[in-house]
Amino acid sequence: MERLSDTRVLKFRPNTLEVVRKDVDLDQPLRMTEALDILENWVKMQVHFTKRDFPRDYLETTLIAAKGLVERAKERLDKLCTFKTLMPEFFTVSDVREEFLPLQTIISTANLPRLTPEHYRVYLSKTVSEENLNSTILFTFYRYLTMISEYFKKFEYCAGFIVILDYSEVNILNLVTKINPMDLRKIITLMTEGYGMRIKGIHVITSSKMVDNLIGLLKQVFSEKLSARIRTHKSIEAIYEFVPKEIMPSDYGGEEKSLKDLHGDWIDTISSEEFLDHFKEMNKAKTNESYRQANKFNESYIGMPGSFRALSVD
Repeated sequence: MERLSDTRVLKFRPNTLEVVRKDVDLDQPLRMTEALDILENWVKMQVHFTKRDFPRDYLETTLIAAKGLVERAKERLDKLCTFKTLMPEFFTVSDVREEFLPLQTIISTANLPRLTPEHYRVYLSKTVSEENLNSTILFTFYRYLTMISEYFKKFEYCAGFIVILDYSEVNILNLVTKINPMDLRKIITLMTEGYGMRIKGIHVITSSKMVDNLIGLLKQVFSEKLSARIRTHKSIEAIYEFVPKEIMPSDYGGEEKSLKDLHGDWIDTISSEEFLDHFKEMNKAKTNESYRQANKFNESYIGMPGSFRALSVD
């Protein structure tokens, strides 16, 4: 891509394209072109892919998320297509507004419009109430995250993500009992191993003395590297050491819209006809396992969420 264009929900700094490319050693035009050519040609040769015409911008965001490493980008694309085959339940949406807008009353969430000075995107999620939370609502939330992740593959360009989880107004013990660790592990694996989210830090806000129960649950589903990046804070003020106050929502002391309004902007964005057409098209990017060598599948995917048994192909 030649330049970055702001969207309704994502803004970029004037030098984001150059800085992020330099960070992954792809700042020279020929290097990026060569890497994209290699990746594009490789995709075309994957007979087990059900879609082999990925947009160049899509391949570029994959390369950026893979730190500029072509072989890692290949692996991520293969995993994402495979996950769409193994876990189709994460990719089904009927009416976006009807399904996802009511989440606001339980979980209000948004990726903040402006990047940090280091070109990180901040993801903020606030659990408003755990009383009406259940496994069905949580799984709806995970499908919402899947759509957001697919939007990122088309429009996002950043050096990584900072995750803020605000549990300051809920009962932590009650919350933990509502979470299915297996479903949580699946969505985390999908976002990190499939979509390639580079998570730089995870910040949990709560003054509860029971926070160790929550951290213990998170460490069950996060990798060792991610688990080491979890920090707990008793108040939002402590977050300002890691995220500039001005880019935060107004209800967090910042200059942006309120978190609820930002959440609404994201719902409007992913419910647009343009994005839904893109989402449906990219959902065609699955795998036909009858065309993949069995040993390659076993080496890469046995033990992954959704692959607990051998895949049966009619």
